[in-house]
Amino acid sequence: MARELLKGNEAVAEAAVRAGVAAYFGYPITPQTELLEYMSRRMPELGRAFVQAESELSAINMVYGAACTGQRAMSSSSSPGVSLMMEGISYIAGTELPIVLVDVMRGGPGLGNIAPAQGDYNQMVHGGGHGDYHSIVLAPANVQEAVDFTVMAFDLAEKYRSVTVVLMDGMLGQMMEPCELPPMQPMKKEFPDWAVNGAEGRERRFLTSINLNPKEQEVTNFRLLDRWAQVEANEIRYKEYFMEDAKYAVVAYGSSGRISLSAVRAARAEGIPIGLIRPITLSPFPTEAIAKASKKLDGMLVIEMSAGQMLDDVLAATRFTVPTEFYGRIGGVVPYPDEVLDAIHNLVKGPLTTEGHPRDRWLKLMAGRN
Repeated sequence: MARELLKGNEAVAEAAVRAGVAAYFGYPITPQTELLEYMSRRMPELGRAFVQAESELSAINMVYGAACTGQRAMSSSSSPGVSLMMEGISYIAGTELPIVLVDVMRGGPGLGNIAPAQGDYNQMVHGGGHGDYHSIVLAPANVQEAVDFTVMAFDLAEKYRSVTVVLMDGMLGQMMEPCELPPMQPMKKEFPDWAVNGAEGRERRFLTSINLNPKEQEVTNFRLLDRWAQVEANEIRYKEYFMEDAKYAVVAYGSSGRISLSAVRAARAEGIPIGLIRPITLSPFPTEAIAKASKKLDGMLVIEMSAGQMLDDVLAATRFTVPTEFYGRIGGVVPYPDEVLDAIHNLVKGPLTTEGHPRDRWLKLMAGRN
């Protein structure tokens, strides 16, 4: 198919349409509003369900209801809007329903601003709502990946009856890039045997996250954890660049990974043997891949548009056995490739140490600059 020049938010919306989404519910919030606006036109054109809810809380509960029917259902929002959805997401996880959520991150905490950021990492990767559950979290670094991962998200959600998140930031949502859209999939005509889509001729089915018997709730939780073990065994994804002969490595995801790749290429041109590991699944996290790579490295550098939220997962993977530094920009500030290149230079010239926390050294560095 021919490539088209599309804005990230609109490309994701059309990808969801072509993936066969039957119902979209959302509420406007910058920088993802174009996604909702696109759906407000496109879904009725195709005879599918679109509702602009009165709030994010209402939207996620509408997704909950639609998912109970076995249809493909989704919502999208941005950081503070996603925070409002967390109770509903926990209910959906507890009911073992497949849904897709697109989170286009912005600066925070609080209402913050509408600039790109990655401060939702902990919210999406390490829980979100209450209880013992995990969400699959995919992190695109360009508009084409945002399209591809949206289609993948629906497939993974249904395969594992899981909440699946496409986690991008305002830069990816707003930028325009050429991309290839997938073919239009037919709408579902067959539904799983758990779906509540009419009980004529069969016994009624019940879908709920309420379980007042603790032992039965424990059984449910073990079932969720067993399913998550299958996700960890089969669905970990990441990309490596220039890692064959690397003595140093940058670890970064999404837009930070894209920016870091430019800096890594510049460092390579200077003769620095450095590579890049870009996690695609933030949950499940590529722990083993990072641990394996770290054994041959003299140092690692974690780059984020947050205050080191992924950093803790990298350190857990390496068990502090390789010297690691951190560089981040926060509050909606996007780092330039030159900043990342400077951080690479600082990593290489050392002194390298496994003592202390990289976040503390980063705070001292930023205090000197500010």
